[in-house]
Amino acid sequence: MAQNKTTEGKGRGRPRAYDPQTALQQALGVFWNTGYSGASLDSIATAAGMNRPSLYAAFGDKHALYIKALDQYWDTAHTAMQAALTDNSLTLAQALTGFYEGQLAIYFSGDGQPRGCFAIGTATTEAVEDPEIRNVLSARLSQLDADLEARLQTAIEAGELKPDSDLAALAVIASSLLHSISIRARAGKSREELAAIVRNAVIVICG
Repeated sequence: MAQNKTTEGKGRGRPRAYDPQTALQQALGVFWNTGYSGASLDSIATAAGMNRPSLYAAFGDKHALYIKALDQYWDTAHTAMQAALTDNSLTLAQALTGFYEGQLAIYFSGDGQPRGCFAIGTATTEAVEDPEIRNVLSARLSQLDADLEARLQTAIEAGELKPDSDLAALAVIASSLLHSISIRARAGKSREELAAIVRNAVIVICG
């Protein structure tokens, strides 16, 4: 336990221990709710249970902290995606349905208003003027397309899709659906409505 925690405020009153991963998750929540521009270091420090000097020492400036939060979100989301897409016991329709349902669970994991996808909801705005965020976002989207294309290739080999199917186009369509339901979740659509969209779209993708 001691190795996983850092002590703050050493030498000045009572030391406070914090867990870096928990602090990063709290910072991610602030960015998710307010966007990058709307998040202040004070609000992040308060949510993380740290003072600003300790926050900077642990994660760097606000920009570096956001990139770390974006990476952590992707790791969580990608793990859920891969659990569905790489399960060889599932049909293509089942795998895609599980893929979308796993992300919907994340989109609706916050308190109150559904937050949608952290990357789509926050990084797309900043990517216009921030090359580093743009590059990270582009790499993640390319990885998503590649993962989906690999699963579609498996479906061809299993005889679930026509041999001449345009896998690249289908993969982009499948990933675009994910972006759409993220935006719709953030706009207030219910999980049931989005699940219905997913069901109909999966039928179309699977032909």
